[in-house]
Amino acid sequence: MGRGRVGFLDYFGFHYGTQRMRQSRKLRFLIPAVAAALLASGGLFAWHVAHVLRAARLEVRSEGAFSFLVRRYDAPPSSLFETVSAPAVFREAAPFQGHLYIAGPAGLFEYDSGGTPLRSFSSGRELPPSPLIALASTVLADSHQSELILATEQEGLLAFDGRAFRQILPRDSEVRAITAILPVRAGHLLIGTKRKGVLLFDGQQIIPLHASFAGIYVTALAGDEEDLWVGTLDRGVLHWHAGMTESFSEEQGLPDRQVQSLEISKGRVFVGTAAGVAEFDRDRLSQVVAPGLLATALLAMPQNLLVGTEDQGLQSIALDGHKTALPSGASPALSEVRQIFRSGDAVFVLTRNALYRTNARGLGWEPVLTPGPAALSDRNISALAADSTGRVWVGYFDRGLDILSLDASRAMHIEDDRVFCVNRILPDAKSATTMVATANGLVRLGATGQEEQVLTHADGLIADHITDVAFYRDGLAIATPSGLTFLDSGGARSLYAFHGLVNNHVYALAVSGDELLAGTLGGVSMIDREQVRGSYSTSNSALKHNWITAIVPVGDEWMVGTYGGGIVGLDRHGRFRALDAPSAPVVVNPNAMLATEHHVFAGTLGHGLFVFDRQSARWRLLTEGQPSSSVTALTEANGYIYVGTDNGLVRIEESKLHP
Repeated sequence: MGRGRVGFLDYFGFHYGTQRMRQSRKLRFLIPAVAAALLASGGLFAWHVAHVLRAARLEVRSEGAFSFLVRRYDAPPSSLFETVSAPAVFREAAPFQGHLYIAGPAGLFEYDSGGTPLRSFSSGRELPPSPLIALASTVLADSHQSELILATEQEGLLAFDGRAFRQILPRDSEVRAITAILPVRAGHLLIGTKRKGVLLFDGQQIIPLHASFAGIYVTALAGDEEDLWVGTLDRGVLHWHAGMTESFSEEQGLPDRQVQSLEISKGRVFVGTAAGVAEFDRDRLSQVVAPGLLATALLAMPQNLLVGTEDQGLQSIALDGHKTALPSGASPALSEVRQIFRSGDAVFVLTRNALYRTNARGLGWEPVLTPGPAALSDRNISALAADSTGRVWVGYFDRGLDILSLDASRAMHIEDDRVFCVNRILPDAKSATTMVATANGLVRLGATGQEEQVLTHADGLIADHITDVAFYRDGLAIATPSGLTFLDSGGARSLYAFHGLVNNHVYALAVSGDELLAGTLGGVSMIDREQVRGSYSTSNSALKHNWITAIVPVGDEWMVGTYGGGIVGLDRHGRFRALDAPSAPVVVNPNAMLATEHHVFAGTLGHGLFVFDRQSARWRLLTEGQPSSSVTALTEANGYIYVGTDNGLVRIEESKLHP
């Protein structure tokens, strides 16, 4: 991490706690009844009514509460995995105990008042295996001291007192999938989630805030328990107040129904969306400013609104809707803005990979913190492969690919309109080329990464979107959502449901001799010399789940990964058998399986890495040391097993996995 040039934290007014204010919210629909009872009756009867109603409220809360546990979180004593450095990626910053903390997928980073890095806590090592998505300093109702609250994407909440972490871990995985947090009065914490709407943690229970938020994907929170604004992924913005919820989407004038950010200032509410910013005044949508901007962060100033964007830098918008000049010296690096906040006479802008500052006189933006160098270009890995020289090729979900050096210390990056969303990488030792299956075609790259050929539907493929590719006989078998294409010196030939394929949407391929196994959305098809020999689904076999995501040949049979049904064995006669460990409801990620001489590896969605010992025929589960529990890609090279996740890359010596 880079060091700031001045003591930037001198600008922060630090607070070591939050005031405890009014107690938890009352149910608004009970207020009229309670008031009437108090007016009509004496003090004893009024007390009795209030007691009964309070007990009823607690009983209702208990019925809808989600169970959770609170425990001290201690890092594993050691890890077998080595990390391949990837960009830190900043997401949110907060002051705490005189220092600045920045959270992101890689973990938590601490800086002193001069911008010097002090400590770091890595996801999967000192922290649970999940990206951090938000943080805030507060005093929770179940604590007596100020803590830094960390929200994770998959592992609930962490509370850090400066020395140790405690974990607030809901048992329901959907409650653990947090998207936003907001400290409010009385030590309560509002929690936004992907599927459970808005939840309230009051120190004793985690409960739904209100039924009107049920099932929504929350993207942002602003306000408090009594007057709350909730940004959503696809339902616009919701306003909860006076016991009622109002909804505003495109039909009511919102620029877009996907809300990215919220800001409240002096009675006005600004809602940043994927296509502009809406201003609300006295609960009414008054105007749309910054049309067309993907507004990822907002900060209201006395005369203007600062709008941080994904791809158009930082914009200053006068509240009459006209753009104003940015401070002189504005940096073009002010893109992918994640947060804008003010402290003292300075404004800070946190981007994906740096922290900037300006002062009240607007004398330019100064970089304060920048991450250190990294070998990889991104963290969201979708494909891995090793070429004949031992170099590892790393494909990304939406950032092209890297070719790692042999010592994994640096990489060459390749990215363009074709090499963008990578699904599979297939090196060819004979020709020293590599086939890259992408969402935009099949790309052939030379040994140095130069593009040699691009194949699409116009060249005879059944579709442009390539989900998998495998060497088959004297050519290639190419999987797509529309069927299979076979490509060799004789040209291109396609096979789909009309020819007996169990389903057109093919996700995974595996080859053994002349046999090709195609895993689809509707089951498995066995293919011999480009002819479907048999197809198997839940309707005609012991297969428990039709959606096939990964296949590898293992000895005289196949191991088949499914989306929700774990891994099953399939012999050459089409008979399925259950395997002991990875059973339902485990999801195997697309093409995230690898067979070596000694092991079979399977990467899962949210369950870590399963390892099968071929000699003992036993499974084991590995989770410690991985930056995410979602393992997305696997390969072997130079004695290592490389494990790609949606949050970075690690490797482990295969010899250390032997009993």
